[in-house]
Amino acid sequence: MKPIYLVRNDNNSQLKVTLTREDTGAVIDLRTATVILKVRRKNTGIVVLTLPALLGSDFQNGQAIFNFSSANLSISAGEYTGEVETTFVNGSIETTYDEIPVVIRDDY
Repeated sequence: MKPIYLVRNDNNSQLKVTLTREDTGAVIDLRTATVILKVRRKNTGIVVLTLPALLGSDFQNGQAIFNFSSANLSISAGEYTGEVETTFVNGSIETTYDEIPVVIRDDY
């Protein structure tokens, strides 16, 4: 998976993901689910950021958009990994297996 590159303290960066079924390629209907992005420092177990998908996301077509605020990106520059976790109305949880590489650099 391609890394996403972010700049520390920026306030308008976004990440859009489309969730699909591995076996069929069909998009996952997210309209009745809660979708969050969890980010942790690479090679640690400590989650430093949890973002809910924006309400304007195209949930019906499996798309979730995450907006990073300056408060979200006030974390240290470095390498991180992210995962998308979906909780459905029946309580079942599905998490992406492939991690999303995230690189944050300092602002000038």
